[in-house]
Amino acid sequence: MVTKPTDHLAIIHSLEQEFTPGKIGPLRHSAERYIDRRGSADDSLDGHLIRESLARVDEAETFWTDVAARILLHRLYKEQQVLRGTPDPYQDFAGHVRRLVDGGLYAPSLTESYSDEELKEIGELLDPSRDRLFTYTGLKTLTDRYVATDFGKRPVELPQERWLVIAMTLMRGETDDRLGKINEAYWALSNLYMTVATPTLANAGKPHGQLSSCFIDTVDDSLRGIYDSNTDIANLSKYGGGIGVYMGKVRARGSAIRGFEGASSGVLPWIKQLNNTAVSVDQLGQRQGAVAVYLDVWHRDILTFLDLKLNNGDERLRAHDIFTGVCLPDLFMEQVDARGDWHLFDPHQVRSVMGWSLEDFYDERRGDGSFRERYLQCVAHPGISSKKVPAIDIMKRIMRSQLETGVPFMFYRDEVNRMNPNKHEGMIYSSNLCSEIAQNMSATGAAQETLEEGMIVSRRAPGDFVVCNLSSINLGKAVPAGVLERLIRIQVRMLDNVIDLNQIPVLQAGVTNARYRGIGLGTFGWHHLLAQEGVQWESDEAVERADLLYEEIAYHTIRASMELAREKGAYPLCAGSDWETGGYFERRGYSGDRWTELKSAVAENGVRNGYMMAVAPNSSTSVIAGSTASIDPVFKPFYHEEKKDYKLPVVAPDLDHRTYDIYRRSAYIVDQRWSVRQNAARQRHVDQSISFNLYVPNTIRASVLLDLHLQAWKSGLKSTYYTRSTASEVEECEWCQS
Repeated sequence: MVTKPTDHLAIIHSLEQEFTPGKIGPLRHSAERYIDRRGSADDSLDGHLIRESLARVDEAETFWTDVAARILLHRLYKEQQVLRGTPDPYQDFAGHVRRLVDGGLYAPSLTESYSDEELKEIGELLDPSRDRLFTYTGLKTLTDRYVATDFGKRPVELPQERWLVIAMTLMRGETDDRLGKINEAYWALSNLYMTVATPTLANAGKPHGQLSSCFIDTVDDSLRGIYDSNTDIANLSKYGGGIGVYMGKVRARGSAIRGFEGASSGVLPWIKQLNNTAVSVDQLGQRQGAVAVYLDVWHRDILTFLDLKLNNGDERLRAHDIFTGVCLPDLFMEQVDARGDWHLFDPHQVRSVMGWSLEDFYDERRGDGSFRERYLQCVAHPGISSKKVPAIDIMKRIMRSQLETGVPFMFYRDEVNRMNPNKHEGMIYSSNLCSEIAQNMSATGAAQETLEEGMIVSRRAPGDFVVCNLSSINLGKAVPAGVLERLIRIQVRMLDNVIDLNQIPVLQAGVTNARYRGIGLGTFGWHHLLAQEGVQWESDEAVERADLLYEEIAYHTIRASMELAREKGAYPLCAGSDWETGGYFERRGYSGDRWTELKSAVAENGVRNGYMMAVAPNSSTSVIAGSTASIDPVFKPFYHEEKKDYKLPVVAPDLDHRTYDIYRRSAYIVDQRWSVRQNAARQRHVDQSISFNLYVPNTIRASVLLDLHLQAWKSGLKSTYYTRSTASEVEECEWCQS
């Protein structure tokens, strides 16, 4: 007997009633029972595929997730069929957009920017078959967290509509072949060749929220500046931004205030305020705000700072809900390596006595430069009091905190500033929440208020308040498909358009965004790609692959930005930059005809974006795209992820007998020294930085962890992100004891 299509919906509905993630056996048995009872399936509803697939399902294989995704997809279609009153939920895209705009769920700009006829044309781009590219976890993550919902949190948008609305939003300001550019952006997103960052993914086309991922503020050393900064951070956190905060200019504990010695309580009280802000401004209850605070290793409050997140000691000296990062000059790392001494200063006293700020200098060359000259002047000056500490003792405190809490992040400030393409316009003090952004920074002046015509008017001189606009290439899909050049060209345009479209609630951030037009094109799926290509993580081949691949990505990114500059104009501060002078290419040793031609084209046309590449963690968006996170190794080839009310099996992408041997050398097994070598190879081609995690057991010998940090610094890394340690015993971890 051949069943009718409606019977197949009943089959799928029955299956999903019995399906619980992590319990694949009952799903298989129920599938066999229902399919045997109802006969063969109708191809139009994937009955044959469901029957054949479920018979092969095993939760330790990747195939189960495709089957589960198909069942979830049918459920989503059914819900939208009922909600929209149509058998094809994807029909009438134009009407769908108008209804959601009228209902306050889409931004009015979608109907203001596009005519009804254009909306109908755009709707014809939809390709529902691309919904089948999702894994179960990818589809579930997208629909649970990112698609548009009504005010009762019920989804009102399907996956392909989310991709198309993002493309429409980011291309709405284009004047030449706008439909063609929307089609290219939709092609890139819907094929999962790339993802946009979480704020863009969640907010594009919706009436609330902004599109940028992370921000970095420099806190002024004044009471008003500190409180103004806290307000700015709260406003950004409210709309979904992650915040990096540089506190290195704020005076230390015991410093003078208006000439009264010993009056300052240091940075700790202000960091605790930021901690409370992160907890209180919780992004509409969806997630807690996220703030990372950075401090220089020469700041007199550094030892207290390094203990902020420890789980023992005086709770009055703790701030558990912020993240910490430490800014490290070459000279400090040299002293650690040589077991020498290190001096701690109060930045306010340095400014008062010396007439300049120590944090405004860096070593222009390895082993020589302005920072160490100024540092040694401070050490020798009788008017400056310093605290002398063995450098290795500070490093021990850093590593102790890392093994217990995962932080502080490490920010190698000299290397960052040496490689800064915009050093002609400023200084980079620290990084962002995820340690991959490195752009010029400066403090916004404290507000000056006047009374004008009965109104209190506040004026502030804007500093460089960094904004990062991110998206990432899915290496596991885009590289095998051979689409890098086409993909990066549309990706850079999408990122550049975010700058003009975004409504940032902190005005000085908007000013900085327009001055530098910084973007952060990144990647994920590195381990996925190695597995597909049969390249072992711990090999010279993997290091060479990273070098060549990221050079290719850099070339196409710079070229795309140059072409945009030719079309729309270079960023305002391009003149005198390393891009314009050619120093960027010379410093990285780029040679050969294509690089020579590109260098000349950039000198002639400039580039559209002052900063271009940054590799972010992108864990949630890599899940949506069905690949591995960032440049990290997989946690395990197969494991169960515990959620609040269920357990979900997680399988490495494309796991089979060919790829298992690559994946089995997973995060806590793989030799981290090879990871550092890979990252050093790719860092040469990334003008900003990389969210680079170190995976170590908590039983790692201190000398081995120290050697990892020294290797990272000596290799030219600009930053390291979390030091992720595990309490469980790690098999095959010979390297961590050697």
